[in-house]
Amino acid sequence: MKKIFLLLLVCSQLITLRANSQDANRQKTVNVSGTAEMEIVPDEIYVHVELREYDKKGGSKVDIDKIKNDFLKAALAVGIPETDLSVQGYQGWDGNQWWYKKNKKKNPDMKASITYQVKLASTRKMDELVQKLDDEATHNFFIARVSHSKIQDLKKQLKIQAVKAAKEKAIYLSEAIGEKVGDAISINEPNEVQFHPQPVYANRMMAQEATMAADFRAPSSPEIDFKKMKLKFDVHVTFSLK
Repeated sequence: MKKIFLLLLVCSQLITLRANSQDANRQKTVNVSGTAEMEIVPDEIYVHVELREYDKKGGSKVDIDKIKNDFLKAALAVGIPETDLSVQGYQGWDGNQWWYKKNKKKNPDMKASITYQVKLASTRKMDELVQKLDDEATHNFFIARVSHSKIQDLKKQLKIQAVKAAKEKAIYLSEAIGEKVGDAISINEPNEVQFHPQPVYANRMMAQEATMAADFRAPSSPEIDFKKMKLKFDVHVTFSLK
């Protein structure tokens, strides 16, 4: 019985010593979050323009080839390079001239359409393009998305600022309890908080109204533009205390 009692006593002491050792070796840490944000004006505006065949008053149809050529000439005339133009889709015509002519003979009333994506640098450039479009051929005109030419560099800059903000917070929090910040133990990849700016122009009708308003605008009036894009990053960092 005494042997059992002594064995239990030794085990209890070993467990206590191990627990005390773990407490003594436990790393003191501070967990903090950092945030960085900025607002920027988009300088890349992606517009989708849908062009469709139409019938003139005399009854003849303006075909898709002429509409395409007129649109490309209009885009080049306002200074939009070909590299900023791309085809997004076809309807009733897939680029196969033989197929198109064959089906058009069967269905003379068939209206083919093509949708272009145009990259613009400003709303002023969009106004210039709108003024040159064929109103009869332009079936739809809307902004697909906006971005910035230096978006990746700006995101990298904000991530760095977010980590620095976290360290600054860790410093003043630890000083409040008489501690000092040590090395970083872990840094989580900053999470981007998405904010989608609302454009002034939502569709072709709004763009036309804005263009008409520009004709009556005083020379000193500011150019209508988009709301700023808001970039924001949140990061969580764990620092040791010493």
